[in-house]
Amino acid sequence: QVQLVESGGGLVQTGGSLRLSCAASGPTFSTYVMGWFRQAPGKEREFVAAINWSGERTDYADSAKGRFTISRDNARNTGYLQMNSLKPEDTAVYYCATRRAPFSPVLFVTTYEYNYWGQGTQVTVSS
Repeated sequence: QVQLVESGGGLVQTGGSLRLSCAASGPTFSTYVMGWFRQAPGKEREFVAAINWSGERTDYADSAKGRFTISRDNARNTGYLQMNSLKPEDTAVYYCATRRAPFSPVLFVTTYEYNYWGQGTQVTVSS
């Protein structure tokens, strides 16, 4: 069983930056693909970014490309989402998610492909 805890959310002005963290329990985090999703009020949860087990491959939603960077530190069992040039439309609860995919280059971009989820962290961007 993997447990995920997100942190780093908060209130920021338009154009500001935040760095979200996702701390994972368990010794096998390095074999898991990790994704970030977000859910705004009244909307479905949507894909933001994903990174494979080694960190060599990443994928981003169009809305995140050029502004967000996903990364991971397997030695610390932690994943990150660096968010720059934030916009009011980025306001949402951000969730990290994982599933086991050792030595795989495949990235997953839909919610049903992930087994484990964190509780979410609120990001609010004021205009």
